[in-house]
Order: sequence, then structure tokens, then C-alpha cells
Amino acid sequence: MRKLILASALLSAVGISFATNGDNLIGVSPASRGMGGIGVGMPVGPTDSIFRNPAWMSYYKGFNLSFGGILLFPEVKANSNITGTEESATSQSKMFVVPEVGIVNQINDKLTFGIGAFGVSGMGVDYRNKGDNFLNMHTTFQFMRVIPTLAYKVNDAIYISGAIHFAYGSLDMGATIGTSNAGGGQSQTYGIGAQLGVAYNMGDFVYAGLTYQSPVNMTYKRVFDSSCFGMSGCDGQFEDFKLTQPQELAFGVGVKPMDNLKVGMDLRWINWKNAKGYKHFQWKDQWVIALGGEFKPTQKLALRAGYNYGRSPIRGGVKDPTNSNNIPNFDAQFSDFQIAVFNLIGFPAITEHHITLGLGYEFTKNFSIDLAYKHAFKKRVCAEDGAGSFVEAQNAQNAISIGLNWKF
Repeated sequence: MRKLILASALLSAVGISFATNGDNLIGVSPASRGMGGIGVGMPVGPTDSIFRNPAWMSYYKGFNLSFGGILLFPEVKANSNITGTEESATSQSKMFVVPEVGIVNQINDKLTFGIGAFGVSGMGVDYRNKGDNFLNMHTTFQFMRVIPTLAYKVNDAIYISGAIHFAYGSLDMGATIGTSNAGGGQSQTYGIGAQLGVAYNMGDFVYAGLTYQSPVNMTYKRVFDSSCFGMSGCDGQFEDFKLTQPQELAFGVGVKPMDNLKVGMDLRWINWKNAKGYKHFQWKDQWVIALGGEFKPTQKLALRAGYNYGRSPIRGGVKDPTNSNNIPNFDAQFSDFQIAVFNLIGFPAITEHHITLGLGYEFTKNFSIDLAYKHAFKKRVCAEDGAGSFVEAQNAQNAISIGLNWKF
């Protein structure tokens, strides 16, 4: 399984960045992404069911295979005055590739097996050669899940599921303090989590679903020298950083009033506030709402649209510029303003409002293609230290998704 996770991670040769609900993608398959990221409370496709709510795998018959990916185009800028002179810069990380592959196979009338490998979280910037106001910050965070799962059809209305999440993560936190590089380079690690799901289907008319994802604990070894932020300067000892992907609880509903129309809504709670690493960098919990629908003007063509909103987990502001915050395994303490600098320059996961469009076309009874487009509207967050220094992040995004689907 370790080799399978690594092989899946290597599919993402370019990297993952700015996933939009914090550092999470709003959805993995283009069918889901075209409808705002829904998929908990209503079936939107076999592949997305593996990740969003595996109980819906019971809805699909036969053997289903999907392969595709996402091209992300972030537009990230920063304004900063931490040296006494105000400057602006644009991150040079401008395009990223996120892979996905999934298989769903109906074993018998009751039991369905699925396995998928997805890039689901990540972010990163490149402010190298942009000056001291931006600390020459260059960061990369990649997080992928390989998910084997089983779904059981209790009866025609109720489906249940359980899944294991084998995780691969890679983290780089590069920053220059004076003449010293505080970054220890890319660190890779593995973790494990679990997921439970239940789905309700009332006659292909009303749908509902509930799912829970457990936290996934990760420790990135020798990734950062925090002493560079202390009074005595860098000591050359790179410390470990514990970063837990948070637990999630989601509920959704859907309705299909006509054979060619369906609409749904998901509500998802992401517990950043209690996840190691995120909580120490003062991330707040998110409530994410996703709305989406699909209309089929012909039997072969599906038109989709959606909306997704989640308040930024990075709120800006500085509670107390004199605070000193402990971060586990780090030697130095960080002020509230230093944490804001790291968040807004290095990891500006601040976008909130997203609109999506998508379409699907069945070329044959065995083969179809899905496409999706997502736009995340520009969001700005600013933090000040009360003594004239400030940092501001701006983030907007565009993304294109494609999925190739086979069913037998």
C-alpha cells in the first residue's frame, strides 16, 4: 500500500495548490466540481462518491472507471511592509496539476467496492527574489488520499459505507531571514484515517446523506528552523512540524423533480481549529455550503452549475502584537503578527466565493466525458502589528477539470 500511495503522489508531477475550502478542494470529480462540490447528499458520479460519500457507490451498477485531473491557475499577490518600506509582489506559482483516478465495482446486489487516488488538499507560493518584505517565501504543500472503501445496500432506500484513507503528504516551508534560509527542504510523510457514510434514496426523487471523515495525523520531519525568528539567529537545526488534516462532518440533501433535472445542497463542517499545526497558526473552523444542479436537455448531454461558499479560516487581524505563541517542536515562539505573515504570504488559503459550470456528454453507452470550470472570486485579508508594519494577501483562482469515464 505504501508503494501505491507513492505512485499516486508521483502522478502530481507539477504539484497541488490553493484548493479553496481552506486547503481542501471543493470536489474531486468534474461532475461534482461543476455543481459547486456537492456529492454528500445526492449521487453525482461513481468517482466522487468514493471521496465525498462512499455510501452512494451502492447507487451505481456494474464496473465504473474514471480518470482525469484538474488544472489550477491561482492569481496570488501580496502587499507587505515589514521592513519599513511598502512593496507589492506576485507569486510565481501560476499553474498546478491535480490528478484523480477511481474504480467502483458492484460485487453483488448488496455489496460494492471502490478505490480511488485523489489529490485533495494543498497550497503553495513562490516569492523568491521578491525581497525581504516577502522573506523570499517559497512553500509547497501537497496532500493525497488513496481510499479503498466498501458500500452495503441495506435495502432500496438505505446505503451505508466505510472507508480507509491512506494519505501521502509533502511539505516545504522556505523563508529567508537576513542571510539565512530557515527552510529544511521538502519533507514527505504518510498517515491513515477513516470515513463512515450513510445515504438515503426515496424512489430516485428525494435524496439525503451524512458522512464523517476522521483526522489524519502527519509529521513532517526536519522541515523548518524556527530559531531564525529568535533573537540569537539560526542554529541550523531543522525541526519537525505536526500538521493534522482536520476531521470533517457533512450533511446533504437533493431532489430530482424530473427525469432530466436534479438539484442538491451540502453543508460541511471542517474542524481546522482543533487540528495540529492549523490551530497553532490560528486557523478557524469553516462551515462550507455547496449548491448545485444538473439539467439534461437531451439523454446524452448534461449541463451543470453550482456555487460554493466557505468563510476563510484565516481571518487576518492581530489579536495581540505582544503575544508569544508556542508551536510544538519549534524552538522559537511566534508573535501573532509573525503567524499572520506566514499565513498571508506563505499559505494564503483565503478564497471564499466560488461559481462553477460543467457539462457531461455520453458518446456511447460505455464512454462519457465530463468537463468543469471553477472561478474563485478575489479575496483580500490584511493584518497589522499596530506599529506601522502590515501584510496583505490577495487570492483569486480559475480551474479547469476533465474526467474520462467508462462503465460496463
